[in-house]
Amino acid sequence: MGNILLIIGVSIVSISLGVIISSTLRRRSLIKKNQHIIKEAKAEAEMIKKDKILEAKEKFLQLKTEHEKFINDKNSEISNRENRLKQKENSFSQKMEDLNKKQKEVNHLKTSLNNQLELANKKQSELEKAHQQQIEQLQIISGISAAEAKAQLIESLKVKAQTEALASIKDVVEEAKLTAAIEAKKIVIETIQRNATEYASENCVSVFNIDDDEIKGRIIGREGRNIRALEAATGVEIIVDDTPEAIILSAFDPIRREVARLSLHKLVSDGRIHPARIEEVVAKTKKQIEQEIIEIGKRTTIDYGIHGIHHELIRLVGKMKYRSSYGQNLLQHSKEVSDLAAAMASELGLNPKIAKRAGLLHDIGKVADSDSEMPHALLGMKLAEKYKEKPEVCNAIGAHHDEVEMTNLISPIVQACDAISGARPGARREVAESYIKRLNNLEELALSYPGVVKTYAIQAGRELRVIVGSEKISDQETEQLSFDLSQKIQSEMTYPGQIKITVIRETRAVNFAK
Repeated sequence: MGNILLIIGVSIVSISLGVIISSTLRRRSLIKKNQHIIKEAKAEAEMIKKDKILEAKEKFLQLKTEHEKFINDKNSEISNRENRLKQKENSFSQKMEDLNKKQKEVNHLKTSLNNQLELANKKQSELEKAHQQQIEQLQIISGISAAEAKAQLIESLKVKAQTEALASIKDVVEEAKLTAAIEAKKIVIETIQRNATEYASENCVSVFNIDDDEIKGRIIGREGRNIRALEAATGVEIIVDDTPEAIILSAFDPIRREVARLSLHKLVSDGRIHPARIEEVVAKTKKQIEQEIIEIGKRTTIDYGIHGIHHELIRLVGKMKYRSSYGQNLLQHSKEVSDLAAAMASELGLNPKIAKRAGLLHDIGKVADSDSEMPHALLGMKLAEKYKEKPEVCNAIGAHHDEVEMTNLISPIVQACDAISGARPGARREVAESYIKRLNNLEELALSYPGVVKTYAIQAGRELRVIVGSEKISDQETEQLSFDLSQKIQSEMTYPGQIKITVIRETRAVNFAK
């Protein structure tokens, strides 16, 4: 038992000694390894340090070289500038010397001139004395004074000058009579040639193109309700026939046709076609057309360099695009009159800007909002005066059909240019104008009745559609209104064939759920 304990003790001691020795050896090995690493790190750091020092020295030398080069360049530039300044200074000194020499010469000449002037004054005095002595001797010889002799001479010269002037005036007048007509024709022809444009007479139909004939059925709607709603809202006759991929819009009013065309385009593009949608789209399109009219007026006045014009006149200028005069587009006609008047005024030495302004505005009375019985020239003059246009422009507008007396030279120019623009072959159609006037009178006659809201003359004037307010006229009164209109049209108007009067009364109840 004692041996066993001894062996165990020796074993434990041996193990402890082994662990201690092993630990000591490992620690020494680590110390040696760390020392070796530290030595390598110091050597590497020393190498890096040397490299950095070399790089810094090279950079320094490079910067030093660049700096020395910069300094040399600057010194060279400064030297060049100093040389140029010295050259300029030498040149300036030379010029100053030349100037001093010239100044001395001028002073010498001035002195010489003063001496000559004194001699001339002395001689002038002597001549005046001699002249006075001669006058006194002549007065003694002739027996009259110098004033009387002067008056007699002036009178004789005056009579001779009047005789010669009358003869010259007569010759000039005769020559002017011979050449005036030729010169006037020359100016007019040159003006027309410089402003010649092509014409396309306005008609009363528009063609709306469609991609598929199936759309025609959707436009007509169930039992024709869509097409009836569209015609009632726009006042345009919509002709849907066998023409492939096309619908014809017929109306004498270009604005109505344009509203109908744009409305149809929006409805077909959107795909929703029913009476309520049609009325909504037509109302929006009318507002769009009003805005487009203003934009056209602004663009026209800007293109023609006409500034300071009232916004209401700008609107009327834009409205002329949708108005025809004897089949000729009114805006195109007014623009050409403006060009012609400006060119003719320039040829005659007058103000072309005023002539251009008067030419553009000369027919605004035709598109006035008020239904006045006054001639369009006088109505246009009143509008121009109302919106503070110049007197020359107002007179040219009012006098271009001789309703008022012409007070300036611009007025006959505008009148002549209006005639030139309208008299060209193919520019106008008298029949179209009378036809449009008859349809306008037909609509205005129906509008004169109480309770009538809107009137539309369609089918080339063979049908008159009258829309009345349901709260103002009853169903029984619509029959009477239709009869009264037919009798009045028969008694007051002249027209071919017969006219169908259709009175439309519609009741609507509208409420909103909130």
